[in-house]
This record gives sequence, structure tokens and C-alpha cells, in this order.
Amino acid sequence: MNNKSNTVQQPTDIQFYSDGIKCSAYLYVPNNQKNLPMIVMAHGLGGTRKMRLTAFAERFVAEGYACLVFDYRHFGESEGQPRQLLDINRQLADWKAAIHYARSLPNIDADKIILWGSSFSGGHVLATAAQDSNILAVISQCPFTDGLSSSLAMNPIMSAKLTALAIRDRVGAAFGNEPVMVALAGHSNQTALMTAPDAYTGILSLTKEVPDYKNYVAARFALDIIRYYPGRKTPQIKAPVLFCICETDTVAPANKTLAHAKRTPTKDIKTYSYGHFEIYTGDAFEHIVKDQIEFLKRTVKLNVA
Repeated sequence: MNNKSNTVQQPTDIQFYSDGIKCSAYLYVPNNQKNLPMIVMAHGLGGTRKMRLTAFAERFVAEGYACLVFDYRHFGESEGQPRQLLDINRQLADWKAAIHYARSLPNIDADKIILWGSSFSGGHVLATAAQDSNILAVISQCPFTDGLSSSLAMNPIMSAKLTALAIRDRVGAAFGNEPVMVALAGHSNQTALMTAPDAYTGILSLTKEVPDYKNYVAARFALDIIRYYPGRKTPQIKAPVLFCICETDTVAPANKTLAHAKRTPTKDIKTYSYGHFEIYTGDAFEHIVKDQIEFLKRTVKLNVA
């Protein structure tokens, strides 16, 4: 049964293993309820659970859904060396491990697992749901769906600089050197993975309460992003998917995302005039989280005591 008092519930800090490495997570379980649906959540490019994901989780918990909000290995409070290594296959493995852990928990209905992802993890949840036919529902927010499309949105000179750093990093890694780091977000005159006008200020808006946030990752990631196309897997997804797409998205171009979204067998596509980073705060957050809760209530029924 829905319990609105769960709005202020504090999460439990837990750990689960992914390939033998501890991943840290917040576990929210509404009080005095059994057979709960569970929403598994993680952030986007270089993000951690403290960067406004708890705001979404608290709203979902208030409606009666359990939430598991985790940090990928190499990031946040999870283990993994070297730090700030963004490896796509490892992150996808972390998603599988988080889902396995969620299904094992008491008071959780293992048949009612929901995936929630935003930006880069918005692509991860699509790829994961395509492989796991037992996922019940998916929320994919301003998702990264197409490596080529996102790469072409970047200035060619910047792309060349990133490629050079990435090659240097990957060669160095083969010889056991420390990673060569590159900024995640920067101004247009800086070398960074995201240099759109709203990128740096957008990241700052998400990290106001995260004093230990690190605005960089190992540069080798720049060689991998162009080969990642989670949007191509949408025709294989059995679960209903809510796509929340920002029409003016500077990181994940909306036209390509819409094309992939339309190929999903069961979908609900919402478009917004907000930018990629706006949706985590203020009125934009209120608008989008309301749509997401409506989708959850429609597609994942709560067990009534």
C-alpha cells in the first residue's frame, strides 16, 4: 500500500559485489511493506548517486516503490582501481550485478524489477533490458543512444584532441602507467568530453552538495564511446519503456534518440523543451518526475496489503 510518510525515509548504505569488486549503493525500502517493486538506478557519464539521483529516488519511495541507487566500480564510494575509469562493459556488468542483488532481497518482488537511467546510463538501461527479458519496466531519461551521433555533435578539433589523449592513455595503460585524465565538462576553449554551453554549469548544478566530485575520467574512454550504440537494441526490449527526451539536448541529440525510441515495441515517448542538465532540478525536475511516477503507477502495480 502506498505510504506517503516514506517521503523523508533515510536510505541504508549497502554494498554488493560485481566481478568480486564492492559497489556501494543506497537502499530505500518503504516501511512495513512486502513484495515490493524495486527500481534500480545509476547515473550517467562520470556521475555518482549523490548527484541528484536521491531526489528522484525519494519521490519514487514516497509512492511505495523500493529503490537501489548505486555507484559504478571505479567511481564514488565503490571500489575499483584505477579510479575514474569509465569502462562500458564493466558498467553494464555492474547493472547486472545490481539487478541480481535487488532480486535477492527480502520484501522485494523479484518479478518486479524496474530500470531507471539518465544520460549515459539511459543507454545502459536500454542495453540491459534488451538482454534481460524479465525486466518489468524501464525509464530512460535524456538517454545516450548513438555513439556516432554524439561524437558528431562535438567540435572536430576537440574530437582530435580527445583522440590523441585517449591513445596516449591506452598505450600507457598497456605499460602499467597511471591513467591520463581528461575533464568531463569544460568551457568551449577547454579540452573536455562535454563542452556545450550548458555542460560546465550543468555539472556544477548537480554537484553543489558533492564536495568530493571529480570532474575527470581516464581519457581512453574517448575511443570507446563512438562504438557504443545502445539505441540499436530497442527492438529487442520486452518491457514497456518511458523515454524522457530533451528536444534541445546538447549531449545526446534528440533526433537520433527519437528514431531509436520509436523502434521500441512498447513505449511511451515524452519530449521536453528543457536542456540535458536542466531536468535534474527546479521546475523541470518536478515536471519530469511527475511523468515518471504516472508511468510507474500505470505499468507496475503496487501490491495492496
